[in-house]
Amino acid sequence: MPTLPITLAVITHNEADSIARCLDSVPFAAEKLVVDSGSDDDTVAIAQAHGARVLHQDWLGFGAQRNVASAQCSHDWILVLDADEYLSPELAAELERRLPALMDSATPAAWLRRRTIYMGRPMRWYRPNVGEKLARLYHRDRARWSDARVHESLRFEGAAPTFDAPFDHANNPTLAHKQLKVLRYAELKCRDWLDRGKPVRMWQTPLVFALAFIKDYLFRLAFLDGWRGYMIAHTAATYAAYKRMRYYEMVHNPESVAQAANQLQRHGIDR
Repeated sequence: MPTLPITLAVITHNEADSIARCLDSVPFAAEKLVVDSGSDDDTVAIAQAHGARVLHQDWLGFGAQRNVASAQCSHDWILVLDADEYLSPELAAELERRLPALMDSATPAAWLRRRTIYMGRPMRWYRPNVGEKLARLYHRDRARWSDARVHESLRFEGAAPTFDAPFDHANNPTLAHKQLKVLRYAELKCRDWLDRGKPVRMWQTPLVFALAFIKDYLFRLAFLDGWRGYMIAHTAATYAAYKRMRYYEMVHNPESVAQAANQLQRHGIDR
């Protein structure tokens, strides 16, 4: 397949089970770049075997890590995927068809739609998992990732087109994977709050849990996906509440920041 002057950029840490599928789903990319933060499995070897240039970068947080990757790309146009994401054949064909015109324009970025695979099959109704729009394709001189440790976003000005076909997200193969991710993401978010001196509002926690569950289960239609939808809504509400409890602990017991970091590192969660 002819290649296009675009770089696929992926940040990794112990992604041996998924990195090959991610890289192979973008056959038209002239360059595939993996920025690894110290994997101790076969991630690096597998990525190299599937055509990627691999660089090491100690973990800086999601936003900063993605900006480092952008700076190391050989091409100005960049497609960003996580290791557990991959293009559908339909989106790969649409990108190959539409990218030349996009890359010749002054457009800063483009929106892609993400479809989530949860518990082995796609979610059908839960709105954030069905056609969620994410800015993942951009010109690096016209867009930049926020510096957030987690829940980073691509910042740009101007209109951006949306591609029709979805890419897929093999989201958390098991509930155990999801709970470990909740711990890690909450820790990163709370450190951002700590840096900013966010006020502690522990009284909001019960209300936040209830509102988060109602929002996802009812208004975002999770209930139509049966028990899988219930579990997604409950996990989201638990995450919203746990962040506030953990932040309360960080503020009132500062030693817990280092103590928790050491514990999470022992289990390969923090980096």
